[in-house]
Amino acid sequence: MTTSARRPVYTHPVDGFGTVTIAPVDPAADAALIHGWVSQERARFWGMREANLELVQEIYEDLDRRTTHHAFIVSRDGEPVGLFQTYDCAEDRVSECYEVQPGDTGVHLLIRPAQGAAEHGFSAALMTAFMAFVWSDGRTRRVVAEPDARNEKAITRLERTGFVMDAEVELPEIDLPEVYLPAKRARLAFLTAPVAR
Repeated sequence: MTTSARRPVYTHPVDGFGTVTIAPVDPAADAALIHGWVSQERARFWGMREANLELVQEIYEDLDRRTTHHAFIVSRDGEPVGLFQTYDCAEDRVSECYEVQPGDTGVHLLIRPAQGAAEHGFSAALMTAFMAFVWSDGRTRRVVAEPDARNEKAITRLERTGFVMDAEVELPEIDLPEVYLPAKRARLAFLTAPVAR
């Protein structure tokens, strides 16, 4: 399996779990890995099940060119375990569904399929590292998520992390030469930055 040689932009040790590193997606090097994750039935809410390898690479090349949207491979002790994306809410279709505030950062998260028996606390440990990474930029005041309204597992995970669930909305279709996103019924969720002590 080929994975990106890009250097991590964030490293976060999680007690009893291991060291989580977050590195920018390298579209050419990481496309096969990402395709293997997003094409599975369990990833149906990610919206890329029918995408072939070439399209996955093209999508992440488009993201790589943007300054407002970012994609990362997340690893635990060197082993890739997830795909994490952040974006400027003001520059995303979600901005048509709620009143964006300064410092709003949107997130998407896809955790790879479990290898063997499910590990208790795995998702929670990754969420701890993800949130630490998002808050570390010093600009984010609120994290915004918009999981598919039917994705009860993701909604429950967000609630356990402290997100406050909000309205169900319809994210509009985007049909551009570089990218196509169908309309999506989503549930907005918000997490305000922790108060510094």
